[in-house]
Amino acid sequence: MPVGLRAPETLLPVAGVRWGTACAAIRQTERDDVALLECSPQTQVASVFTRNQFVAAPVQLARDHLKVQSPRALVVNSGCANAGTGENGYHDAKQICQAVAKQLNVVTEQVLPFSTGVIGERLPVDRMVAGVRQCSERLRADGWLRAARAIMTTDTVPKGVSAQTILGGQTVTITGIAKGSGMIYPDMATMLAYIATDASVTHTVLQACLEQAVGQSFNRITIDGDTSTNDACVILATGAVSQPSITTVDHPDYPEFAQALTSVAKTLAQAIVRDAEGATKFVEILVSGGVREADCLRVAHTIAHSPLVKTAFYASDPNWGRLLAAVGRSGVPNLDVRKVSIRINNQVIVTSGEVAPTYTEALGQSAMANEELLVSIDLGAGDEQAAIWTCDLSNEYVRINAEYRT
Repeated sequence: MPVGLRAPETLLPVAGVRWGTACAAIRQTERDDVALLECSPQTQVASVFTRNQFVAAPVQLARDHLKVQSPRALVVNSGCANAGTGENGYHDAKQICQAVAKQLNVVTEQVLPFSTGVIGERLPVDRMVAGVRQCSERLRADGWLRAARAIMTTDTVPKGVSAQTILGGQTVTITGIAKGSGMIYPDMATMLAYIATDASVTHTVLQACLEQAVGQSFNRITIDGDTSTNDACVILATGAVSQPSITTVDHPDYPEFAQALTSVAKTLAQAIVRDAEGATKFVEILVSGGVREADCLRVAHTIAHSPLVKTAFYASDPNWGRLLAAVGRSGVPNLDVRKVSIRINNQVIVTSGEVAPTYTEALGQSAMANEELLVSIDLGAGDEQAAIWTCDLSNEYVRINAEYRT
């Protein structure tokens, strides 16, 4: 079960965006597995993709299409990643885009394809094309929640959030959905995220704002240290609320918009961790007292990727020696271990590089018993800090991934 996470009851529509879903029976027949988004002609689109060099065919094609056209549609399937499929996979993705273009009366290059699921298998193009036709007939402004369900793979609940803020006296809406629960690590993750707003924002500003938001959200989560081949995050600004028009990062409304977008992205990113494969604990690792933010992130990631630490989280075992060992091997230059302190949920565990005089095993176990943990590490060297979000490593994670293709 997800840690402190429920499916959203409703998601706010965004003027200029419609979603439709259908079942193409890619890997299952009990729910929809194809989602189609149509956006209005004036929509500005920004995106970021995986940094994994073994990129999937849809990522390659989406990048190619973005070079020549402004997108009018997104098509997403779950169940098959269309990765490791070579030229055939690229051609398959192209056929899907052509089918969407025909249904929506746009050019093929205005369609961006996205896939998630098993690597190394071909898309069932005929079933996908039939699914696209059904999606186009079911396009609705309130289709966000259905789309969130359609893009799920090992997720147990759909992930979505809506927010509103005031820009220039006008109410603007931001709604986003995401999928992902394993193979999650910065440089994106095995995740897809789609966010839309009715604000008016130029492409250049939107791209900068998205990269800033992703840096504080989707690139601050990790479940298992693996980066996928298909990751993507897309934001669409329809401009339905035409004023104010944010044309530069110096615009007076830019900070408010950027903060609202980052908040939405953080909520989606944390939802991914809360629904991590087999997770029983949601863990925030906050590292402070660094000379550089990069040092803090290095320590946080070393802790979050340690199987020994993560299994201790699962067992609610306050094995603080594993935390100290992770800090020590993180590679932070000139680390003075005599200045390091550690807290778990405000329970002091370590001070000055050794067990705190007030610490007892009973206090440690009490702190670790919570399903939400805040692990605070102070390096005692500077003023920088950084936080990432992760989870424990359970027997269920092993089972899910051992049986993923069966």
